[in-house]
Amino acid sequence: MNQHVPLQNFDDVSDKAQCAPRLAALRAELHRRGLDGFVVPHSDAQQDEYLAPHDERLAWLTAFTGSAGAAVVLMDRAAIFVDGRYTLQVQGQTDLSLFAARDLVAEGPQGWIPGNIGRGARLGYDPWLSTANGAAHLARACEQAGATLVALETNPIDAIWADQPAPPMRRAVPHAFNLAGEDATAKRARLADGLKKLGAQAAVITLADSVCWLHNMRGQDLPHTPFVLGFAILHDDGRSELFLDEKKRSPELLAHLGDGVRLRATEDFTAALDALAGHAVLADPATAANAVFDRLTKQGARILRAPDPCQLPKACKNSLEIEGTRKAHIRDGAALSRFLAWFAVASADGALTEIDAAEKLEGFRRATGCLSDLSFDSITGAGSNGAIVHYRVTRSSNRKINRDEIFLLDSGAQYPDGTTDVTRTIMVGTATAEMKDRFTRVLKGHIALATARFPEGTIGMQLDSFARRPLWEAGLDYDHGTGHGVGSYLSVHEGPQNISKRPVGQPLLPGMICSNEPGYYKAGEFGIRIENLVVVTPLKETGGDRRMMGFETLTMAPIDLALVDPDLLTAEEREWLNLYHARVRETLSHLVDEETRAWLVRATLAI
Repeated sequence: MNQHVPLQNFDDVSDKAQCAPRLAALRAELHRRGLDGFVVPHSDAQQDEYLAPHDERLAWLTAFTGSAGAAVVLMDRAAIFVDGRYTLQVQGQTDLSLFAARDLVAEGPQGWIPGNIGRGARLGYDPWLSTANGAAHLARACEQAGATLVALETNPIDAIWADQPAPPMRRAVPHAFNLAGEDATAKRARLADGLKKLGAQAAVITLADSVCWLHNMRGQDLPHTPFVLGFAILHDDGRSELFLDEKKRSPELLAHLGDGVRLRATEDFTAALDALAGHAVLADPATAANAVFDRLTKQGARILRAPDPCQLPKACKNSLEIEGTRKAHIRDGAALSRFLAWFAVASADGALTEIDAAEKLEGFRRATGCLSDLSFDSITGAGSNGAIVHYRVTRSSNRKINRDEIFLLDSGAQYPDGTTDVTRTIMVGTATAEMKDRFTRVLKGHIALATARFPEGTIGMQLDSFARRPLWEAGLDYDHGTGHGVGSYLSVHEGPQNISKRPVGQPLLPGMICSNEPGYYKAGEFGIRIENLVVVTPLKETGGDRRMMGFETLTMAPIDLALVDPDLLTAEEREWLNLYHARVRETLSHLVDEETRAWLVRATLAI
């Protein structure tokens, strides 16, 4: 009997019938406080993507459970904002008779507020849940409408959420040197030198992944991300103050942190900000809560608005982190191949469900003996569910995986030596000509990005069209980014780099890990995505006068040949696919059972 507690919960966590009473309760609380509206972001004080149950205020109010979004509630109207990944999901989860669904990227709360809020209105927001940049956008939007943005001392949703879960209090654990690749003392000294060059005496660090990376520690405060929630202040002499609840500490952690780290209670953080009065303090307006800036400003600190100093060095993985990630992907590829071999047989009779598939894959990953967590809830979308980009299967949405339809599987794992994220699109039965055409165009885009050569200084936006061109040529596209950064046993989505249409100015640098995941989605019918993780790698001298970069593909798993139309591939594209499959076969064959090995040989045949 299976005795373990599953890492993925398939229960329905949202109920749109609760939208009306909860919205009414919030409006009553706002009226009591003399407010005309309130902004509800999907965030916590660390601006995390995945939230502890205590911080799921947007989901509690709107029933929307996506990993990005916001809502604005006024007394006579309300709106919910989601990006292209969640357009279909919000329609199924939220009562759209109460919340108008709007575009988070194209409009956002700051674009909606001026045309909807009245002159003289007071719009409340929680300054711990909005960054300084985000608060500035809200303030400008209110100013345009003749309204006022009001920073609140306490969150009104917390006042009406009767059964709000307690904040997470799990213990932090050291992250060993053989996994981190650099001593925490050395990290702090390196960053402290950077602070001196900028003329800063201290830096306020609020992002959870930065706090964890800087101190070589991990935790279990959030689902799917090995974070411990806290704050830090790094001083220009390499010392740091780490604000961590006492329940999260252990003798092992204390010994690991050493004398250069002063542990303080989380509630001491605001007092520590006050103590920086008169100091030159670096704080990141794109990631730090506006409450931090309000506090520093009030005390007369000289604020240097600059990027979080941990973000770039954290993104550029060192050699030990990259080697650990390679090992994690090989281990994960063997588990995924065992699943794919099992799925080829189990899906034949049409009785298999989406939850069956997710549970079985988790079991194969757990059997490695190294699994810490999933890196996100597995996306197991059959047929039309696969067209929902970030579909999350629940017991009510769960459906059978039928013959002659596409099954989209996007999943990943957290191992102590690396984080994985891989998507495979699998044909169950016989593919139509349209399915093959769309899949092969996505594959062509994937290969174009995987084989890209680009000069030093190139940003992700400049490469994004490589992956889209085969789709564009047929009048097609997809509404999500082509690639995101990935952490080293940290968040599966990390900055500052990405590959998308957005003009993110961060160049792609050696050691950065990104996803390569073009896709295509036909609403109501099927979804296609092919995702591998890649690491930016300097290329050997090419005879030119520029230093060139490329990508090393990390992910090890077969790509379904049943969906490939070889006639649409060039000779070079066929060669890439055949060489990739040969590497997958040679790397994984000795790690899987005999039955999977036989399947792997068939799945990686040259075309």
